[in-house]
Amino acid sequence: MLLQYRTKTEKTAKNAEEAKSLALSELGISEDDAVIEIVDEGTKGFLGLGSKGVTVSVSAKNPAPIIAKEFLSQVFDAMGLDVEISANTDGDTLLAEMSGDHMGLVIGKRGDTLDALQYLTSLVVNHEVPERMRVTLDTENYREKRQIALTALANRLADKVVRTGKKHTLEPMNPYERRIIHSCLQANDGVTTFSIDEEPRRKVVIAPKNAKPKSVPHISSHIAAEYRQQNHNKAKSYDEFLAENGEE
Repeated sequence: MLLQYRTKTEKTAKNAEEAKSLALSELGISEDDAVIEIVDEGTKGFLGLGSKGVTVSVSAKNPAPIIAKEFLSQVFDAMGLDVEISANTDGDTLLAEMSGDHMGLVIGKRGDTLDALQYLTSLVVNHEVPERMRVTLDTENYREKRQIALTALANRLADKVVRTGKKHTLEPMNPYERRIIHSCLQANDGVTTFSIDEEPRRKVVIAPKNAKPKSVPHISSHIAAEYRQQNHNKAKSYDEFLAENGEE
């Protein structure tokens, strides 16, 4: 079953103001955020008999926040969580803030659940709206707190790298968190940063300035076969051989 997101509605009432108010309330938007059209002006009838109400059509100028809220509401209902959601846009960015009693479940380990929800919300919103939107989900100011923690970690490790002259590889991070590390140390004269490995195990390396990431050497298939033949009695596997001769 396809999910439906209501960004337009029609309401009928005894007058236009009442119909408009009902429609705006259903969509959860203000009059400034709506396109309002009177579809049917209705009729007064004779002595009140046969009267017909006014029908008003209201659609959201910016449907993205409505879609995000409806999608997240459906997800949290399925999870059995009571979460209050507010969403608004600033240019091409949509920010959804969430609050409730069990936000730790929404955040997950190192923000994994929050990031997954953000990814899914972005897919849904950008499938429904014509212009590309950058979607950010946050709760309990987690994003800012995480940025502060990662910035402190980056600076502390950079000092260690400068002091020891040895590079340091961080734990795997998502692209958002890797950007925080790169951005934090971009102006640092003592270190450089680069990313290694593939998603979802991609991680940042902090290295002394001018250090270059090594590339894994290309070894042709016949050399690989020869190596296996010559070393069939040894404990090391070919993968271990590549690991030893590749990037640390």
